[in-house]
Parts: sequence; C-alpha cells; structure tokens
Amino acid sequence: MRRRLLVGALAVAALLAPAIAALYGGWTESAQAQTGGARATAIAVGELHACALLDSGAVECWGDNRFGQTDAPDGAFSALTAGRLHACGLRASGAIECWGAAQGGEEPPSGRFSAVRAGLLHTCGLRTSGAVECWGLNNVGQADAPGGRFEAVSASGDHACGLRAGGAVECWGLNRYGEAEPPSGRFEAISAGLRHTCGLRAGGAVECWGFNASGETDAPSGRFSAIEAGVVHTCGLRADGVIECWGSSASGQVEASSGVFTAVSAGRWHSCGLLDSGAVECWTIKVPTQVDAPSGAFTAVSAGREHSCGLRAGGTIECWGSNEAGQTNAPEGRFSAVSAGSEHTCGLHRNGELECWGSNSDGQADAPGGVFATVSAGWWHTCGQRENGAIECWGNNNDDQASPPDGPFRTVSAGGWQSCGLNARGTVECWGTNRYFGGVNAPDGAFSWVAAGLRHRCGVQANGGAVLCWGYNTHGESDAPDGTFSVVSAGGRHSCGLLQGSGEIACWGYTFDGQSPPPSGRHTAVSAGGDHACARSESGSVSCWMVFNAAADVPARLRADVGEEPSSGSASDDSTESSRTDAPDDSTETPEDSEGQSVAPPPAVSVDAGRIVARRLANGSAEFGWLPEGGSDYVLPSGRYFPVDATVGRWLRSTPIEVNGVVIGRINARLGADGRIEFGFTPTGGERILPRLRRLPVGATVDRWLRSNVIELGGG
Repeated sequence: MRRRLLVGALAVAALLAPAIAALYGGWTESAQAQTGGARATAIAVGELHACALLDSGAVECWGDNRFGQTDAPDGAFSALTAGRLHACGLRASGAIECWGAAQGGEEPPSGRFSAVRAGLLHTCGLRTSGAVECWGLNNVGQADAPGGRFEAVSASGDHACGLRAGGAVECWGLNRYGEAEPPSGRFEAISAGLRHTCGLRAGGAVECWGFNASGETDAPSGRFSAIEAGVVHTCGLRADGVIECWGSSASGQVEASSGVFTAVSAGRWHSCGLLDSGAVECWTIKVPTQVDAPSGAFTAVSAGREHSCGLRAGGTIECWGSNEAGQTNAPEGRFSAVSAGSEHTCGLHRNGELECWGSNSDGQADAPGGVFATVSAGWWHTCGQRENGAIECWGNNNDDQASPPDGPFRTVSAGGWQSCGLNARGTVECWGTNRYFGGVNAPDGAFSWVAAGLRHRCGVQANGGAVLCWGYNTHGESDAPDGTFSVVSAGGRHSCGLLQGSGEIACWGYTFDGQSPPPSGRHTAVSAGGDHACARSESGSVSCWMVFNAAADVPARLRADVGEEPSSGSASDDSTESSRTDAPDDSTETPEDSEGQSVAPPPAVSVDAGRIVARRLANGSAEFGWLPEGGSDYVLPSGRYFPVDATVGRWLRSTPIEVNGVVIGRINARLGADGRIEFGFTPTGGERILPRLRRLPVGATVDRWLRSNVIELGGG
C-alpha cells in the first residue's frame, strides 16, 4: 500500500479539497460563509510567504517577495511546496520548477519526479523510481540523500527525512537536537520541522522527536490523519477535519481556526489550513505581545527573540512578550542590567551576581557564581564579563561559541552560533563556528561597540562612528547605511543603530511593505531582537515594533466571503445611538475614560461569555459594543467610539459594560500600524483577553457590524 505523502516544516503536498465558515480580515461576520471566488486544492506555507494551488492548476502566492518567492510562474502544476525563501511546483510532466532565492546556486535536476519538498535552503525530490535527490545548501549534509527506494520525503531546516517501503524513517543532515534520529517502528507519514520531526503511526497516533523548548514535540493523544511540523510548532489534522496545533504560540500560530479542513501547513509565525470549500484560512497574531511594551520610565531595554525586558529606575525588571519557557517571569530583586536571549533572560544583580530564568535546554540559564560586570544572553548560550575583563560563557557550545579566548575584554556580545568581544586594544575578537555565516574573522581596526546577532555581527568604528557588519547577509542585515552612529544592535535578521547627535534610529535588514517603522525622535538606546526591536526615548519610555508582517493575509479571492449581519444581531431600539457616526465627547483619546452607563440586553443571557462587535463609520472612526452569549441585542457602552486620530499602538478602553446588572468589564482597542483596529476585553478585576479574531479591517463595509469569536471571561 502506498503511504500518504506529507510535507516538511515549510512545505505541504498537493492534495485534497476546500471551506465553510470564514475569516474576514481578522473579524468574522455572523452569517454563513461562501467561497470567495477561487477554489484551492493545496496550501504551502513558507517562512513569510504562502502559496495555494488552485483547482485550475495555477499557483497563487502572497506575503514577502524580497526574493521573488511569490512570483509563481504561469501554467499548471500538480503539487506545491514552500521553503524559507523559495517555492517549488511539480508539473504534470513530473518536472520540478522553483522560484525565489537561489538554493545554493543550483537549479532543480531534470527528469521525472512524483513529489518535491522544500527545506530551509535546500530542496528534495522523490523520483518516480523511488530515489531521493536533494540540491541546494549542503553545509551539514542535508542534501546528501541516502540511496535506495523511498515512498515519501520531507525536507526542512537543515535536515531531511524519508519514508522507506516498510514504514521505517531514515533522516540525514544536521542532528544537533536529535531531529535526525527517528524512533524505530512503522510510520505512515513523516514531516520534518526546523529542529524537530514528527511521524504518523499506522493507527493515527503522532510521535515527534528533536528540539522541544516550546513543546513542539509534545503531541496530543488521539488519532490524526495528517501531521505538519513547523519551525517551533506542529499542527495535526484530525479525522473529522479539526486542526489541532501545539508548541510555541508567540505569534498565535497554534491557535487554529475552527471549521472543517482537508489540509494544514505550518510555517514559522503563522499556519494555514484548507477548508473543505476550497477556501484558505490562516491564523497568526499580527502584532505579537513582544511589542506591547508597558508604560512608564525604564533605564534600559533588551529585545530577545520573541520577548523583551526593561530595567526600572528602582532596579526591578519587567518583561513582556512570549513566555513559553518562563522567560518573562523576572525574579524579584534589584538589578543593574538585563539581557533577553532567545527563550531565556539574565539579570545582573547590583552586587554583581547573575541570575537567569526561562529555557535551560542547553544550560544557558545555569549562571556561574561570583561577581560579573556585564552579561549578554545569546540564542542558546550566555556570556558574562568578569570584573577583571575575563569572559566566561555557558550553554550550547556545539560550535565553540561558548569557548571565549583569553582576555581581558571591554565588552562581550553573545549571538547565535558566534560571540564577539572588544579586547583591551579596542579591536574585535569573535569565536564560534568558522564553517559558515562569514566565519569568526572580524574587520581590522578599532571599534567602540560590537554586537553579535543570530548569524551576523556589527560594530561601530572608533574613528568616525561608521557601522561595519559582516557575516550572513541574505536579508541585507549586514548592509549598514552611511552615517555616524553611537550604538548598534544585531538581531535575528535585521540590525538597528542610534545616530550620533540626533538620537534617531536607523534599521536595516529583513523588512518589507507593511512593517512597522521605528519611532521618530531622540533615543538613548536601541535593541534588535528576533524579528522586532525596542528603543528607549530620552524620557525613559520604551516603544517596540515589528520589522515584518507574517504572510497570513490571504488574498480576497481565496478567502471565504461572508454575508450580511442578520437583523437579529443588529442594535436594539434601546441603542439608537449606534447609528451615529460622530464620536461623542466621552470618547476622547485617554486610557481612563469617564464612567458611563451601558444599554443592557434583556435578562437571561450570559455574563461569563460574549463577543466584541465592531463596525467602521463613515467618518473613518469605529464603533464597538458587546454581544453576550445567548443574547441577540448589543450592549453599547456610552464611551464606545474609537477616535479617528488615535495614536498607533496605544490601548484605549471603553466605559464599563453592564450585563444583567453586573459590570463585566471594558472593551480595549488600539490602532495598528497597518490601519486596522485591534480589540480585546478586560474583565472586571482580570487581565486583558485577546480573542483570536480581533481586528477590524481597514476596508470593512461602512456600518456593517462584524464580530469576534466567543470570549470566555472566566479565564479566556
């Protein structure tokens, strides 16, 4: 029996059919959905782009196109796969055609193939003979496929796996976390993720192995019909068409939409599913919590991979963003410095002792005792500088990134696979992998600042203040602009610096249309994280911003269309003010609106659950209210109009909402950089709840009510 063919972490096979209930720019209307004009038969999610195979055989892609990865060629395809920066399709003739970033400078091999799977920067194809052939980047053997016959292949990250005729799994390439060491036994399907792999057993059980810092290998019990391993999460398709995901949800990528699906594809910051009507639905959080900086003054700020931390004047640390590994659970105490890493954080107590918290998968949080002067949390390791200038590192040392040379050093910066420091002479010394990412050789000359990113490094020259970057430059992260800088920070795939004199921020690297720009004005510090950055202004306030938008905005014709709101869901006669388009005086832009009365629905409706309802008004503002679960009338608080001139990113709140004589809480709203309005709900005495469907589209029909998914107020 020929087994089901499943995709690798940034890829998905061509299969199946398509959708009912609908996503509409992040908000659902209450009517039943119909297909939106085009029917998809397969979906493939890359890192920041996605592609759909239409029933006509044409391919349509969307998202990041810096490398041409959404410029799909014309003509009909029979299968589709998406890698990190490229995509490939299988023609009816069995030929493979790829587009996007060059895969190691190689074109796909000629001949007939029955399947193709795209990995990080390599691709593997299954020939009609059963042989696997891979091409592209081969720095760790990920393109060295073993001989013999396979029935399926899955490529992702820096490894690949194949399924033999007897159901055994064989993997090759990088095996840093055991991702290429499959368990024995018989599998029906295989899917390779970035640093983990999952297989589907004959009975439908899922078994995963490899890296598990975010729970991506903690598969739930029960039977699945398909499995898809992403970058730091995994999704499975149940037999009834329900999608269930697990692992990191820092960007909402595991909060799967409801509905009946026929296929699923997991990327990095988003996931997509194919509904049984042929519509495509994706889910993500477009403004992740790592950019939701708290108010008030800070003396320092540090951006990690998907979280951020700041130091208050009193020495306390406050963190925000992803807390998958406890990296935002800052301990009590008085600190003099803080450094946010990938999934861990370290603080320097005022007595010089170090304390780290969060992920300790590689020992990166096992800080040694004694007195330190500085600390730098990298991706999987940490380095500290002793008072005598000696550098000490701990954590992952697979590439010698935690084996510093003798000092003394002035500063140290821990990155991904490398670390760098300024020695006593002011020159840069780096250590770690010398196989790729530009090696450890740093530019000659004196520097005043050095920063190590995930795969690249940057420094500020002591003479003149110019920034020089070296190492990985796929996204332009090493193409520093001209200017005189005082500070530079290297992140995941971007860099940011502070210009001398003006204090303005300049960033370069992975950005494209739709990104949030850096804040203007004078700043005293900037920190580049995974795919976001944070800065401290002269007043001490901290602002953070994303440098990319995930490719979850499905083209309109591939989404499910929605009907008009039924009359039973419109505002009641007691809420005649809902038709107004002028914002009343009590809706001024202030986080503390004055108290007001709400128009309550009839009794016998829930006070513990409901939906936020919202509509665009003709003057460009928005009106919002509450629909209690079990009710048909909207509760419209007196302070319910969102200002046209609201500040981007600043949360505002409505006046209290009362249901059945009980004040249940307030609606929160803020304007996004893309013009959409994000909503949440803060129950009385509770924390803000962000529903999965919570954004009002810029182009929403004027005066048409839209609504979020159900919000459970008991802990939501």
